[in-house]
Amino acid sequence: MKFKPGRLIRYYYLRFIRLKGDPRAIARGAAVGTFFGATPTIPFHTVTLLIVTPLIRGNIVAAFLMSVVTCNPLTYLPQYYFAWFIGSKLTPYDLSWSHISAVTDVILSHPGFNQSLHAISSLGLDAVIVMLTGGVVIATPLAIIAYFATLRFFVTLQKKNAARHILN
Repeated sequence: MKFKPGRLIRYYYLRFIRLKGDPRAIARGAAVGTFFGATPTIPFHTVTLLIVTPLIRGNIVAAFLMSVVTCNPLTYLPQYYFAWFIGSKLTPYDLSWSHISAVTDVILSHPGFNQSLHAISSLGLDAVIVMLTGGVVIATPLAIIAYFATLRFFVTLQKKNAARHILN
């Protein structure tokens, strides 16, 4: 069977537009998924989404969908690179890209949670601070954009569906 990226994109798009519920809850979920998907915390995405999304009364499915869209094999490397670059500029720590790249390779090989955690801990606290600082700087505006774009999209979709039901 041949892999077709267009088909996968369409699948996620259809899953997203078929979400049911309050547009604000869906938007909150999308913002949380985008935020954590854009941070360099790959082994912790699922755990953080499962904890944070219900706390802010967000839609958990929207959170997971947006996390997958934001953090996937096409975006890992640029996200980590820009998190490192921005974090290095904003913090006083000196961290080499080669060290980050080596740990990223270990994590992306899916060795398991314990091995991923060990690889991350080998970086040291300075690296975690650099990467999280850069990641949060990147993730914050993306999450804000995701919230308002998703809210507008679902409010408009709800109005169209309501108008269609009135006409029928």
